[in-house]
Amino acid sequence: MDAAGTEPTTTGSTTMADLLPRAAEVHADRVAVQRKVGEEWQTTTYAEVGVVVSELGRGFLDLGVAAGDRVCILSGTRPEWTYTDFALSAAGAVVVPIYQTNSPEECEYVVADSDARLIVCEDAEQVAKITAVRERLPLLETIVVMEAEGAPDGTLTLDALRERGRGRDEAELEARTAAVRPEDPFTFIYTSGTTGPPKGCVLTHGNYRAVVSKCLELGVLGREEQEVTYLYLPLAHSYALLVQLLTVEIGGTIAYFGGDTKQIVAELVATRPTYLPSVPRIFEKIYTLVTGNVEPDMLRKAVAVGTQVQDLRHAGQAVPAELQAAYDQFDEKLFVNVRGAFGGRLKQASTGAAPIAHEILEFFWACGVPVMEGYGMTETSTVATSQVPGGHRFGTVGRALPGVEIRIADDGEVLLKGENIFAGYYKKADASFGAVVDGWLHTGDIGTLDEDGYLSITGRKKDIIITAGGKNLTPANLENDMKQSRWVSQAMMHGDRRPFPVMLITLDEEEVGPWAEAQGIEDRSITALARHPEVHALIQETLDRANAKYAGVEQVKRFFILDHDLSQETGELTPTLKVKRNVVNEKYAERFDALYTG
Repeated sequence: MDAAGTEPTTTGSTTMADLLPRAAEVHADRVAVQRKVGEEWQTTTYAEVGVVVSELGRGFLDLGVAAGDRVCILSGTRPEWTYTDFALSAAGAVVVPIYQTNSPEECEYVVADSDARLIVCEDAEQVAKITAVRERLPLLETIVVMEAEGAPDGTLTLDALRERGRGRDEAELEARTAAVRPEDPFTFIYTSGTTGPPKGCVLTHGNYRAVVSKCLELGVLGREEQEVTYLYLPLAHSYALLVQLLTVEIGGTIAYFGGDTKQIVAELVATRPTYLPSVPRIFEKIYTLVTGNVEPDMLRKAVAVGTQVQDLRHAGQAVPAELQAAYDQFDEKLFVNVRGAFGGRLKQASTGAAPIAHEILEFFWACGVPVMEGYGMTETSTVATSQVPGGHRFGTVGRALPGVEIRIADDGEVLLKGENIFAGYYKKADASFGAVVDGWLHTGDIGTLDEDGYLSITGRKKDIIITAGGKNLTPANLENDMKQSRWVSQAMMHGDRRPFPVMLITLDEEEVGPWAEAQGIEDRSITALARHPEVHALIQETLDRANAKYAGVEQVKRFFILDHDLSQETGELTPTLKVKRNVVNEKYAERFDALYTG
């Protein structure tokens, strides 16, 4: 219900193919897109977006794109990604996203495996990746490029494609859109491959239509006013894709980040979003930023008071005067600044794609910034469970979406069933992780389900460390504790079949640099700091505090500090910043070995 008590206006779409055309009519005058051009934020209405998508869709028809054809998009998150995505869906094609951080060989794998006929690239840099491997892609016919400036020879610009589309009858595209059925493939999303080669998840129009409806039923996006969603997540990932669909469904605005992740906090202040989807790293960074100079005792008291007040407010209960007075003091000193860091209007944020420490969630809840954790995977059309403000239980990933069933297998594996379960892997039958047996998806995650239906993820089958002594360890818990430190960027535990666990640490350059300056350390390069005894002592203190929460056999005994951060470019992180454990274990095997022999 909206503020007036009436049902909110949605598109009434039946597939993802007719979602944008309907939105262009139903939400015509609303702002669909907000983007930064120079120093200004420019807006585009739904009616205007509808024209762009229609012209592009007809342009793809003119190129000979047939229903069911696979077309790749190789681009960062920007409005043209969204326009292309909806245009291809309206034309009955299957969108195959590729991360803009992928190497030429990784791009080649996805294009070849999906049997794509066309690819839409962001700019000349992305086109160069495809050009480098094109001789090994015999099915690829056409390269379209979004940015006209510097477009390489032999490519077709998006503007030229729109021009071609204007010469085709709109009825052609409308007929193609109307022919799309819920059971038809909507997108192939290739898993980012933390444990091996990517697999193309076949996700149908019905899968995402169901998930969009279920999320709106839960109130993931409010509708009392026009929502503004700030989007920096890669649209090649299912998480950002779902957010895009949800926002369009209710006629919200997508504020696209300017392309520089270091400007995210500044852009949050400028765009003042009401909704922020994010991976944990951003919340961890803001948490360390706003709590760095707060005394631990004050922080504990502030969180305790703030939590009580927020719990009472969301339960519709009165806040006692004495408690309100204490809250007002903490609000003036701390909470208002935290809300300001998100733009001051944020009603809800969501976090997913990787675990997050529940202490961080409790802190933001106390400040009046509800960060709700959810759980899912590409194979579940993004999401299967979610927290909702007032119905949350921190430390869990929430309860199942309406219509989704959860079962815990005898070995602790989480099994899921519902309309959101994918249609399998393209050209692959996998009998282990991702297998669907009698409608139940075997997730590969280990978890528990409490009496109220709240799911807790306690580990991952392939991530569990079994020490030489036979002790099963879940690395994510202690890793998350370490990453709460302002000095630590990444932490990865190692110890499978070893006598005890050890850890790889990377430093947060923005935090440890000023600290080193205050200590009078002259060489403040990360290379030098990684070897400096005072930095080692600092990290040892952090580790000692984290270890204190665990039994002796679970504690990390030794660590080493890398002289650089892990990154996507080096293949150590996925695009959602999850550590590729197999890659890191192999790459730094000698460093890990030295911790056991040195």
